[in-house]
This record gives sequence, C-alpha cells and structure tokens, in this order.
Amino acid sequence: MELLVDGPNNAALTIVLAHGAGVGMDATFMAQVAAGLVAGGHRVVRFEFPYMARRRETGKRGPPDRAPKLIESFSQAIAAAEPQGPLVLAGKSMGGRLATMIATDQKAAGVVVFGYPFHPPAKPENLRTDHLGDLKVPTLFCQGERDPFGTKAEVPSFKLSNHIEFCWLPDGDHDFKPRKASGHSHDGNIAAALETSLSFLKRIGV
Repeated sequence: MELLVDGPNNAALTIVLAHGAGVGMDATFMAQVAAGLVAGGHRVVRFEFPYMARRRETGKRGPPDRAPKLIESFSQAIAAAEPQGPLVLAGKSMGGRLATMIATDQKAAGVVVFGYPFHPPAKPENLRTDHLGDLKVPTLFCQGERDPFGTKAEVPSFKLSNHIEFCWLPDGDHDFKPRKASGHSHDGNIAAALETSLSFLKRIGV
C-alpha cells in the first residue's frame, strides 16, 4: 500500500486521512488539508482505497468498493502508518464516514470529518446516520452550510451523538466552496475548517 506521509516522524500525534469517493489522496483539497494539519505540528498519513488505486493504474473510473473492503483498506493503512502515539482518523466525505465507522474499534482518540455525507443529494430519506447516535469518540464535522449531502437546516433533525460537534462554513457546498455573491471565499472556508480542527485536537488533549 502506497502512503503519502507529511510531518515529522516524531510527532506526538498521527492523523490518518482518507479521501472521498471521487478523488485520490493527492487531490488539491487533500493536499491543503494535510498541509494545514502538518502546520499544527502533526504527522499526516494519506492512502488510497483499492478502487482508486486501480483507477490510477488503469485510467478507468469505477465505483467505490463495498464497505467491508473499504474498512479493511482503512485498517491496513492505519497499521502501515505505525502511529507512535495517539491516533486520529480523518477523512473527506466518504473517507470521513468510514472514519466514524471504525473509530471505536481502532481506539482512535478523535475523528475529524471534512463534509460528512449525511444522505445522497436530493435523497434526504436515505440517511447514513444509523451508527452516529452511538458514537463515543470525540468527533468534529466541518460542513458547508448549503451542502447538498446535508444542510445546516437539516442536520438538527438527525439523531446524533453528543460527542459530535460542528464547524459550519459560511455558504459552503460539499467542498466548502461558497457562491461569489456570499462575500466568502473557498480558501477562507478551508482555512477556517483547519483552524477549528487544530483547536479541536488541542482541546481533546491529543
């Protein structure tokens, strides 16, 4: 398994960062997030799920693997990362959802999600929240206010653990991008998500 490792090997904290369904570990958003977390003094390890590695090799797009295979791959990446201290799981969208699913079994100290996919766009009845009501690991969701996978107006109606907290990014979509007329910027929203993430990690004591 190929890993992208940023930050000092002797960092007190290792963050294993998983990509979303549509782009790989070296996507611009993933690189920005990794750089921001490394700037906080952390070690960040990125990896690719099998379907994305195949896409890179063959050039052919294919759907994500089924959840058991994705979870197995995430677990293998954590083992390969060889964290020396506390472990935090993080991810973009699908990767973040998987992080919340395995956090307890992996004894993670915390979870950071960049755009949790609460439901498919325009299908609010297909919720992906069943496991979130029982989540015991401190978790931060950084979400765009108008994310079609779950807007700020929708989320309060979901049954969520009180261990989950939110950072709402003004007028942001699923990738945190706001509309020009909003007066906010994409880079500003990403920076706010990273600042809140670093504060969250410091607050939970890792």
